[in-house]
Amino acid sequence: MKRVMCLPLGIAMLGVLALGTAGCSVAPPTQFYQLQQSNTDVVSRESNVTVLLGPLKIADYLQRENMMQREVDGSLSLSQQARWAGSLQDDMGQFLMRQMSAQLGSSRISLYPDRVGIEAQAQVVLSISRLDSGVNQPAVLEAQWRLLDVKGNLRSSRVEHFEEVHNGDFSDQVRAQSELLNRLSKQLVQAIQDVLPAATVKKKPPTLSTQSDKGQSSQGDIVPLKIPVVEPVRELDVYRF
Repeated sequence: MKRVMCLPLGIAMLGVLALGTAGCSVAPPTQFYQLQQSNTDVVSRESNVTVLLGPLKIADYLQRENMMQREVDGSLSLSQQARWAGSLQDDMGQFLMRQMSAQLGSSRISLYPDRVGIEAQAQVVLSISRLDSGVNQPAVLEAQWRLLDVKGNLRSSRVEHFEEVHNGDFSDQVRAQSELLNRLSKQLVQAIQDVLPAATVKKKPPTLSTQSDKGQSSQGDIVPLKIPVVEPVRELDVYRF
């Protein structure tokens, strides 16, 4: 009888221990990240160059929500605490499009396959085979791009490899990876400017002077106003007979 009475108590103790163990092993909340756009000065710049960016292809291992972590031995692991907020491929495309638009000073940059209403002067075909980092590993970007002209002829091609250090935090890893993509966008813009002279960024012409500024030059010097001289009308002599 005593053994029967002790059985419920033992089960209760095991339940308390199980709850305590579960409470201690609660995982930290998941954090979501996006690529960080760089601040690019576009003041007093303009260009009418039209560029189609894409198709954009990224490695299969990057097409997932969890952020990949590169280990010391070169292996990859999925982080359970850090995830991408949405599709990384879409985020890359939008990031590169915005950076190239800012650096070229042109809003006529389209992301493949959206080409409605534009006739591209150049097309960038891009393949990203690696973009990752780790707590103890730098951020690495490996990519290959091809630049085509309006007729589809190959004008330039290159294989890129960039690295960027970070402090190990997930947020700084994202910053480092964003910086690598920013370097890639600069390489693409430089290639476009080398192939298309019209892609060179030009400064906007000075604005016309307002009514209140008439009489002064752009340097602030006083310029005499050319006012037409109005001569008095000579009265006609009237002869009386």
